[in-house]
Amino acid sequence: MQPIKFCPDAFSMRQDFLFISEGEKTLLDTYPFRIAEIIRQPNENVTIHLTDLSGEYPAYLAGEFLTLEFDFNGRQVRRSYSFSSSPVVDEPLAITVKRVDNGEISRLLHHRSQVGDKLQVLPSQGMLAYTPDVIGKSKTLFLFAAGVGVTPLFSILKTALVAESDTNIVLVYSNGSAERTLFLEELKAWQAQYPDRLHIEWIFSNAKNLLTARLNREYIIRLIDAHKKEGSTLSFYLCGPVFYMDLCRFTLLGMGYPDADIHRETFHFPEEEEDDDEREEEEVDTTAYNVVLRYQGKSYELSVPYNKTVLDAGLAEKIRLPYSCKSGMCSTCISQVTNGSVRMSYNEVLTDREVENGQCLICTAHPLEDGTVIEVR
Repeated sequence: MQPIKFCPDAFSMRQDFLFISEGEKTLLDTYPFRIAEIIRQPNENVTIHLTDLSGEYPAYLAGEFLTLEFDFNGRQVRRSYSFSSSPVVDEPLAITVKRVDNGEISRLLHHRSQVGDKLQVLPSQGMLAYTPDVIGKSKTLFLFAAGVGVTPLFSILKTALVAESDTNIVLVYSNGSAERTLFLEELKAWQAQYPDRLHIEWIFSNAKNLLTARLNREYIIRLIDAHKKEGSTLSFYLCGPVFYMDLCRFTLLGMGYPDADIHRETFHFPEEEEDDDEREEEEVDTTAYNVVLRYQGKSYELSVPYNKTVLDAGLAEKIRLPYSCKSGMCSTCISQVTNGSVRMSYNEVLTDREVENGQCLICTAHPLEDGTVIEVR
């Protein structure tokens, strides 16, 4: 585990990539990768080391995810997985994937993929993107992780420890047991290497002490009070199930920390289906509405059935639209409604003000009237 010099231009390189000229690579172009190694992990996870065959893959940031694209007889399928590697550590580019029982792609990666297989990869994105502070301000990062939600936070942890000298890290990590804990030995090694800057709060639900077997409001307050330092700024990164992040976020807000300092990435499998018994009965508008989708200088007229999203309708017409999660939990498909209106079946990204101003996620958006016009960024 040998650190390499942090590149202060990494973020600017990333920003330049978002505003490229016509004819160059875009966020929807794929890059060929090869699987270099597959490492079996606890609790039905695998870590996959990847090699960029093109040598042109854009710089990624700690905490981001990459998106794999598959073509099954003309049916395009994308799945996003967080980096467990760090861009500033001398280690292979790696993602970690949890097996989902009915997951089409996760099962493929777990049981059918082999070293040497080629994959098509889109540029990295993510709401937890972490840019190291090369100025050297004193700060403390509180990383709250549950299960495989530790993956992007592990990337941030390594990056902050290697690229920053005045950053302390508190990782609060919940699992069922030590035997089911992802990156257990790796994290212990990092803790041994940085004993003065890294504290890990191991939380196991099978612990005999019930007061520390599960994270709760009082536990969070006690941890923050114990590890915050005078003159050090605090930032919070959350990754896990929605109820877990809600617990952390509402506790932090109640303590007076601003929402802008609380960063979160929802741990969610797009293959998971909602149980019919859990759905609330509501009146369904079965009307198909006509919309105009404007994207990359072209206009597309679509008829969107009531049971399809704007994204689904666009993909059915072979429009190569931006998306990753298809579940309203990342920011890839943010678009602007310039006429008409839509409703979103789920939104974990946009604020109420942004929604009021017409922004939407086309992966969960359903038009509410004919003539709706949507500008896809």
